[in-house]
Amino acid sequence: METVYIDKHATLVDDCRKGSRKAQFELYKLYATAMYHVALRIVNDDAEAEDVLQEAFLDAFNRIADFRQETTFGLWLKQIVINRSINYLRKRKMELVSVDDVDIAEEPGPDFEETQLKVAAIKQAMTELPDGYRVVLTLYLFEGYDHEEIAHILKITENTSRTQYMRAKRKLNSLLVMKGVVR
Repeated sequence: METVYIDKHATLVDDCRKGSRKAQFELYKLYATAMYHVALRIVNDDAEAEDVLQEAFLDAFNRIADFRQETTFGLWLKQIVINRSINYLRKRKMELVSVDDVDIAEEPGPDFEETQLKVAAIKQAMTELPDGYRVVLTLYLFEGYDHEEIAHILKITENTSRTQYMRAKRKLNSLLVMKGVVR
């Protein structure tokens, strides 16, 4: 049985296909904030996130005829934003951190997962992670990709994705310990 996606903005998408600038603006208003935050979590720079957002919307509106409505418009746009964000990192010559180049704190304690952390402190600590760590952690935790998908997107091995994720969690924990957020 085939999965059916009901897109509550299908009418706006159809109007965009017909060239309606008003419909484009409405879709932009609906999705801009969420897509900006997706880009920001990956590129870790306000100006670049804004650039990614604008380019992603231009791509989406220019390629709206290619949108087959197999998913919602939001999911399709999110994929464009993620791909654009990763391309920005590649332009910056992002290098995934070698697993041998980083000192890692001891394993987090058993109560690590249960600890209540302040969102602002976690966001700040994430900006301090190396690009490779931050991207894998973001794609896995916030965007819901599995390691096989991350490996495909970043053109790395699945094992490298898992290792980057594990080390990113440890590094994030270490940063939070240094800031006194966790013990």
